[in-house]
Amino acid sequence: MNELLIGVSHWAIPLLLFFIPLYGYLRGVAVYEVFVAGAEDGFKVAVKIIPFLVGMLVAISVFRASGAMEIFARTLYPVLHLFDVPGEILPLAVMRPLSGGGALGLAAELIGAYGPDSFIGRLASVMQGSTDTTFYVLTVYFGSVGVRRYRYALALGLIADLSSLVAAIFICRLLFA
Repeated sequence: MNELLIGVSHWAIPLLLFFIPLYGYLRGVAVYEVFVAGAEDGFKVAVKIIPFLVGMLVAISVFRASGAMEIFARTLYPVLHLFDVPGEILPLAVMRPLSGGGALGLAAELIGAYGPDSFIGRLASVMQGSTDTTFYVLTVYFGSVGVRRYRYALALGLIADLSSLVAAIFICRLLFA
């Protein structure tokens, strides 16, 4: 059974890459022309989102460089201490909704400092995989299609990030503490 799964996993993507164009060709679709048109549209979207992406990255850099993230983390530290949550993960919890790359860097620092098998290392890994980059999604994806009124999406995204953080802490406490 294991060998079958390995065989399927090795051939799944190549078969899809072969089957999809073949299916389109058999249905009478000009496969190459449609692919080129889609790539052209994708490039236009990429160029369109650059200003939103640059603005978000500048805001994140200012937030970190000004020390605002450290102040915010120190402000919330007593609350985490009440629930016996290590304060070292707070910068990661703050950064994750802002920037995937920044959060990945912080997670790597935590894993490097405390080890991958430590509670902090495991919690950082679970947090990295269970939350999303809410502000990135709002600025890039919503900006690229022209959505300007996203108040409820922001609130719900941050609530989802908070619930993912709580769930990650709960599950890691349950499994690894």
